[in-house]
Amino acid sequence: MEIHANAALSLKGRRQLAVRVVEEDWSLTKAAAAAEVSERTARKWVGRYRAQGEAGLNDRSSAPASQPGATAPERIEAIAVLRRVRMTGAEIAECLEMALSTVQGILTRTGLGKLSRLEPLEPPNRYERQRAGELIHIDVKKLGRIGRKGAGHRITGNRGKGNRSRGAGWEFVHVCVDDATRLAYVEVLGDEQARTAIAFLKRALAFYAAHGVEVEALMTDNGSAYRSKLHAIACRMLGLKHIRTRPYRPRTNGKAERFIRTMLGGWAYGAIYRSSADRTAALGGWLDFYNHRRKHGSLSHQPPFTRLRQLNGNKVVGSYT
Repeated sequence: MEIHANAALSLKGRRQLAVRVVEEDWSLTKAAAAAEVSERTARKWVGRYRAQGEAGLNDRSSAPASQPGATAPERIEAIAVLRRVRMTGAEIAECLEMALSTVQGILTRTGLGKLSRLEPLEPPNRYERQRAGELIHIDVKKLGRIGRKGAGHRITGNRGKGNRSRGAGWEFVHVCVDDATRLAYVEVLGDEQARTAIAFLKRALAFYAAHGVEVEALMTDNGSAYRSKLHAIACRMLGLKHIRTRPYRPRTNGKAERFIRTMLGGWAYGAIYRSSADRTAALGGWLDFYNHRRKHGSLSHQPPFTRLRQLNGNKVVGSYT
């Protein structure tokens, strides 16, 4: 049973109140005081208990018993049929000679308020490479700099004008995640231009190489840096196959997106920092925790380095620090 959000008594409390009056001969006033409710409320639950037993203690619908102005079910079905042929709310209202607000309300209640609801759900696009380095995912997350006023509204909860640090600017967190092991490499940089992205890519490749991982391909979104000729030339020189996600389908690069969510919760918004420099300094410690000790649900609750060792036949390659 779903209890109303503002209900003063739980089902157990209602039962105890009714039993005290009906079966234990408590006075209504005494039982109401013990339950910390009014006598009117106590009388209601006691009366329902006497008439219907425990079934009477459940919440009832607040809708009136008679709704002469309600839209007929046949008319609601007609609205749904017209919506499924992709008519707008205004067109349906004109066609059926109904108020637009009524049509929009019915569409919202029936789950047809957005045209996207008419499309079949895309099947999950789950995949996982079998070799470390077979594919890496790269993405960039913009983070607002921590200004002189300190932590922002995500930490303090204060969205007032006095809490804003105008002109603080942005930092760009470049992330790289290996598809097979989820081994991650992250840097906080000043921009997301092509030259910066290429330099980050080279350092990421060096990081993976130090751990015995030879990268074969990378996946990015369609950001300007990754569409540039400079980036394409760099990938050819590095012997990498570059795969870009489908337009307007960020979930194609879902492993990077999911890592960013984890990173924001555990590092960027997981503590209060006095400055952007303090936040950046804390990144190394969190990344070490993520790679070495954080249990990953998609890796059978193992950290990335454990999966890397397994794929390497438990052979420790490079420095795991």
